[in-house]
Parts: sequence; C-alpha cells; structure tokens
Amino acid sequence: MQHPEGYVRSEIEHGIATIEFYHPSSNSLPAAILNDLARTINDIGIDERVRVIILRSAGDRAFCAGASFDELVAISSEAEGKKFFSGFANVINAMRKCHKFIIGRIHGKAVGGGVGLASAVDYAIATENAAVKLSELAVGIGPFVVGPAVERKIGLSSFSQLAIDASEWRSAEWAKKHGLYAELHVSVEEMDDSIKALAERLAHSSPDAMASLKKVFWQGTENWDTLLSDRAAVSGRLVLSEFTRNAINKFKAKAVK
Repeated sequence: MQHPEGYVRSEIEHGIATIEFYHPSSNSLPAAILNDLARTINDIGIDERVRVIILRSAGDRAFCAGASFDELVAISSEAEGKKFFSGFANVINAMRKCHKFIIGRIHGKAVGGGVGLASAVDYAIATENAAVKLSELAVGIGPFVVGPAVERKIGLSSFSQLAIDASEWRSAEWAKKHGLYAELHVSVEEMDDSIKALAERLAHSSPDAMASLKKVFWQGTENWDTLLSDRAAVSGRLVLSEFTRNAINKFKAKAVK
C-alpha cells in the first residue's frame, strides 16, 4: 500500500512474511500508515502460507519516530483525536491477536509509538543504535495507548521511568537489560543474520504449538480492545490543549533547524 509520503509493504517467502513500513519523517506514523499496518497484520495473521512474521521499517536511521506531528497539530476535536490515537491501538491489538509470532527488527532509535511497536512484537532483535524514548509527556500527552504494551514487556517501574523522564534517551543496552529487546547486535548485518536464522527455525516449527504459546504469552490482555480505545480517548482530549500545540510546534521548529 503506497502513500504520497510513505508505504506499507509485505512479502511472503518460504513461510516467512516480512512487513515493512516507511515514512520520510524518520518513519513516523500518520493515520494512513497505521491503518495499513493494522490491516496488513490482520490479513497475514490468517494467511495459512505464513508461519512467522518479521516487522521492520525502511532506511538506515530511525526505526520509528512515533506519531506524525503534522497530523497531531491538525486535530481539531476530541473525536478526531480519539480516531487518530485509535490507529496505534488497532496496530497493537492486531499484533496481540495475530496467531503468528512477530519478530521485530529494530535497527535504530524508537520514539513514542515506535517503542509501542517494539514492545508489541513477540521477539525484538536490535542493534546497539536502537535507543528508546517515550517523549509523549514532553508534548503534554503521555504514553497512554502504548503504555500497556510497554508495561507488559518491561514492567511498571521501568515503564514509569521512561514515561516520566520523557526527554532523555535510554540506550539499547538499557532496553535489553529491562526486557524490551531479546538480542542486541553491534551491526545491522549481525542483526539481520540472527533474524533470518530465527525466522527460518520458526518457519519449520509447529503452527499449532506457536499459536498456543502466543495465547499463553498474551494472557491477561483480553480487555485491551476496550482499554486501548479508552486510552485513545484520553490522548485525543489532551492533544487539543494549548500546551501540546505549543510544544509540538517548538519540536517542529527545532527539526527544521
């Protein structure tokens, strides 16, 4: 699915599906890409040709910069706000409900919603450049929608550290130590070799066993359809504040410089 400024693409080979997303603004996530990601994950999740999924982004810099600032500042009502943030909820819930294991390829920095994606995969393999930051509070929102996924993966204490200290990066080593990343590699080549090896092993594993294991891993999240929708409403209200609009405009001005 191609968009004027980005895309979501997928391919299937030897039981391994690869989903790739791209946006020129550091792989940020506008609504169209969020919608296509959720749809693609849902479709591939029921494709009998697929045994395992690799989720990746394009380029050699950031893995994902999170929500699109351009779309955030354009939101003009709580309903619009909830609809936008529900895009993140839909992607996380699609990953949660998918019967296939999802391997995350985290080649670079992850911010906000990008940390949510890295948390919602079943096994994240990263490079030493894959620092993380939950920047939402710095712009007056808060990581409400991605919070349950991040907390599930790294625990409440570590999640609260990321959420409160919203301006500081945590290193990839920190992320691995706290369980966000399963593996850390010094180069993209080493990371890709590890991902390929794991994906090939899983492609020859029992689909029923993997689907049953995934249910076990995600036990206790059955209320997330409602929970993440409610959290999207909170973010949708907060994004309308003068504080948030001013903060986002300041961030955009720095980015231009």
